[in-house]
Formats: sequence, structure tokens, C-alpha cells
Amino acid sequence: MTTQEVKRKLAAILSADVKGYSRLMGEDEKGTVRTLNAYKEVMARLIQRHRGRVVDAPGDNVLAEFGSVVDAVECAVEIQKELKTRNANLPENRKMEFRIGVNLGDVIEDGEQILGDGVNIAARLEGLSEAGGICISGTAYDQVENKLSFGYEYLGEQAVKNIAKPVRVYRVLVVPDQAGKVIREERLKPKYFPDKPSIVVLPFDNLTGDPRQEVIANGLAENITTTLAKIPELFVIARNSAFEYKGKPKNVKKIAESLGVRYVMEGSVQKSGERIRITAQLIDAISGHHIWSEKYDREMRDFFELSDEITLNIAVALQIKLTEGEQARVFHRYTENLEAWSLASQGWYLIQRRTREDTARARELAEQAVKLDPQYGFAWSLLAYSYFNAARMGWCESPEEYFKKAIELNQKALTLNKDLFCATAMVGQIHLAQGQYDQAIEMGRRSIELGPNIPVNYLALGYILCYTGHFEEAIAMGEKAIRLHPFCPWFYQFHLAMSYGMAGRYEEALALYREVLDRAQKEAFNPLFAYIGLAEVYSEVGRVEEAHTQALEILRIDPSFSLDNWSKTQPFRDAAHLEKCLVALRKAGLK
Repeated sequence: MTTQEVKRKLAAILSADVKGYSRLMGEDEKGTVRTLNAYKEVMARLIQRHRGRVVDAPGDNVLAEFGSVVDAVECAVEIQKELKTRNANLPENRKMEFRIGVNLGDVIEDGEQILGDGVNIAARLEGLSEAGGICISGTAYDQVENKLSFGYEYLGEQAVKNIAKPVRVYRVLVVPDQAGKVIREERLKPKYFPDKPSIVVLPFDNLTGDPRQEVIANGLAENITTTLAKIPELFVIARNSAFEYKGKPKNVKKIAESLGVRYVMEGSVQKSGERIRITAQLIDAISGHHIWSEKYDREMRDFFELSDEITLNIAVALQIKLTEGEQARVFHRYTENLEAWSLASQGWYLIQRRTREDTARARELAEQAVKLDPQYGFAWSLLAYSYFNAARMGWCESPEEYFKKAIELNQKALTLNKDLFCATAMVGQIHLAQGQYDQAIEMGRRSIELGPNIPVNYLALGYILCYTGHFEEAIAMGEKAIRLHPFCPWFYQFHLAMSYGMAGRYEEALALYREVLDRAQKEAFNPLFAYIGLAEVYSEVGRVEEAHTQALEILRIDPSFSLDNWSKTQPFRDAAHLEKCLVALRKAGLK
């Protein structure tokens, strides 16, 4: 289907499938098919009666669309009532119970078929439903809230597969005395939590019954807590507070609320002879769902080495889930040294704060990491970035020498690990700084090939595309980076705001620059670049007085600021693009 042929519309989608269908087929294939066909006929008749149409019905699935959410939800309730009556006549092990999901969303028409997130969400809601139950999305609930004589149970925002944002979910209640009510499960509200992902590691349960094995359970929890606490993007409850819950019943929601964290990690340890079995799981206290779990079954030759290995694996897995996404796995891939990984992870966080002091500290951490593991390519790349950023920002006596050093260190990283995404991305930025624009774009795209789920790759390519005049594509890259990394550093938003401004999308640019300013107050980084961006955009849209206000802030932060020095840090391919920025900043009152 070509772009010109795409047709979109808003529709109410009903998706249904049979709970335990495989079991039913395994026990009695012919009987299951016979019942399924009869039930599908009932469903098709009711869908038609409620002004809907069956779009597809493969296997045990039924997909239907309606012009009205009210019709779709009423139909879903009628289906479940009718099938419940029919199931009453069947033996318990032969009952065929459907789960139903209803969503209101945008869909793409492809002939008689419908596609898109609107359909996918309905299918995910179906998976959240109980046998014989109905779940609807928040968009559907908003339409039927006061129009039907049903009750609803709010299940909170649910993260569902292949959908970027969490979906509000409601369970439909058809019991008469619940009509018109909205029951809300006792869930924690986000206001309880810090601004960054927050977690407590509870004491691991000792399943051996042998008090002598407590040291293993306690040591593992302490190791994990200590390692996670070194990841600056996380808020980690101290070991002593967590161990207050040792030996007590674990009510995850109450513990999370008491400690003010969103995520709770718990696990167990069991030693048998020379083997040790460890389980660990991560729970979201808002939804109560297990979002990650792992089991380990190893020989217990050296507990401390084993503890480091498991701690590293768990720390990486949690960082993947809570902060850095897939790039955390890449950082780990090149070393098995827990301390080297920990130092490099801290350095990566600091290098992204983009301050002189943090860059210098990141360099120290990277140097320690490469001493611990000289073959750790990522640590060498981090060290290269510390020199590159210092050279680019003028945070050194000889930018030329620092730039040369960055190239040398980055090449060492690539020699050790030729597929290292961050080192490849830096090659693109080095080409940009040298005015080799086509090579810069090529290497930026190459970094994405090496790490298609790494947010910083999209950021780096977006940065290059903006300076080479491909503003709309730069915006697409910036938006993709933030989507992959919701807890992104401030400069992700800054570079996207810059791309918006260069593309003439001024309101979007202003909104993002203001967000960066808000973050600067909370996170204590230098807001200079945000003020420069605001001064430029305010000038572009004719709000000269506000542009002057931003210029005064720039000079307050950096009294020696000059457009001549600033322009040397802006590697635009087209001189006209740089001149456009300079004209706007001069209009704001800068020289």
C-alpha cells in the first residue's frame, strides 16, 4: 500500500480470543472446533445487531469494528452474557470463555482490513482481560463513562507490548449494584516518587532453612544495592532501610509507599551442596506487575566471583528497564569486571551533564576503568568523549591537542571493539567538526545500524543532520531518541529544540527550551545554551523584548560571551544557516 493510498479513520475496535484455547484443542479437537464455530456465529450476529462488522476471525480470534464506542461496549457485554449462558450447559473442562478488549483509536484501512495501533491496543486489552471479562482503554472509557449502566474498575496505566506509551485500562463491571460506580484499585500515585526511577532491593529470602546461609542472601542484596547506588540515574534506598523488612511479610505496595519508591526488587537464595539457586524479580508498585525476573543455577566455587557476576547481570538488566535502555547492555558486553563497568556507567552519566567539572570527573573515572580492564573498549570511548567535549567547549588550554587526543583514544576503542556504537558515533562528530559533512552523515547512520535501539545514536545523527541542513530528518531522529530514552539527559531536548527552531517550528522549539530551563533549576546544570536558544527563537518570532531578557541572562552567566566565539562552536555546513542564527542573536542585543 503506497503512502498516497493510506486511509485513516477513528473507530471503536473489539478484539476477542479464547482463554486456554490450546488446552481445549489438545483435549478434544473436534468438539472444540464445533463449539468455537457456534460461538463465533453468536458473536457475529450480536456484532451485526449492534451496528458493527466482523473484520477478521482467524482461529480463536474475532476482530470487529464499530462506529460507536457505546455500541462496541454494549455488544461486548451482550456477547459475554450469551456465552455465559451457553457455557452453563457444558462440563467445567469444556467451557469456552472469551476475553474481550475494546479500544477507540486511529486505524488504517487496507481494503476490508484495518491496521495500526488502534487495533494493536484492543488486542493488548484483550490479553489483560479475565476469562469471560471485558477490558476497555481510557479513550473508550471517556466516551461511555456516563452513557451506560455499567460499573468500571480502574486498573491504572499499563505498559503493553509494542505500544510506546502506557495505556489507561478499565475493567467493565456488569453486576447490577456496581452500575455507575468507578472502583479504583489501591495503587500508588506517581507523586510519591522522586523525579528519577526509584528502587529498593529487599533482603533476599534464605530458602535453605539454614541460618548459616544468611550471609549469602544478605551479601547478594548488599552487593546489588551498592552497585545500583553507583548508577546516578537511579534513586536507591539504602541497605539499612531495606533490611528493616527482613523476615517480615512482604506487602510490596505498602513497602514502596513507605519508602517512596516505584520499583521493588526481591528474590531468594537456595544452596544445595555445591550449587546455588538464585531468583530475582522486579515489581512495579503502581501496577503490581512483575516487569522483569531471572533465575540463576550455578556451581558455588567462589561466592564472591559469582556474586559479582550475578550483581552485574542484574544491575545491567535493571538499568535497561529503568533508564538507559539497550545501551546499558552494550556497555556490559565488553567487560566482565564489575568495578570497571560501574566506573564507566558513572562516567557515562557525568559526560552527559555537559559541564566542565563533570567532564573532568568522567575522564578520571574512565582512566580508572581502563586500568582495571585495558580491553574495555567502551571505557576507552568514554575517555575519548571527555577529551572531545573539552576541546569542543573550550574547557582546556589547547583544544587542538585535546581534539587530537580524542581521535587517538577513540581509534583505540574501535580497535578493541570495531562495532562499538558510541565510538562510531564519535567518528561522525569528528568528521562534522572537521567539515567533512558527507562522511559525518555516513558514520551517524552507521552507528544506528550497529545499535538500532540505542537512543544516543539517533541523537548523534540528529545533531549532524541539523548542522548539515536536514532539519526535518534531524527532528525525526531527536524524537526517536527521546522515545527510546524517556529519562534522557537535558541535551536530548536541547538538540531537538534547536532542530525545531532551524526548521521554523518555533512554538515547539520554545516549549522545549523552557523545559530545559526548568530542568536546569532542578538538576543544577548550566542553562546558558537554553537561554541562547530562547533568545534566538524569540527574535525570530518578533518577540524582541523577551529576546532581550534572555540575552541579559546569557551575559549574567557568561559576561565574556561573544557571538564571534560562539559561532566557532557551530559547525553549520551552509553559512546562511549560521548567519540566520547570528542575525537573530544580534537583534536580541548580543554582540
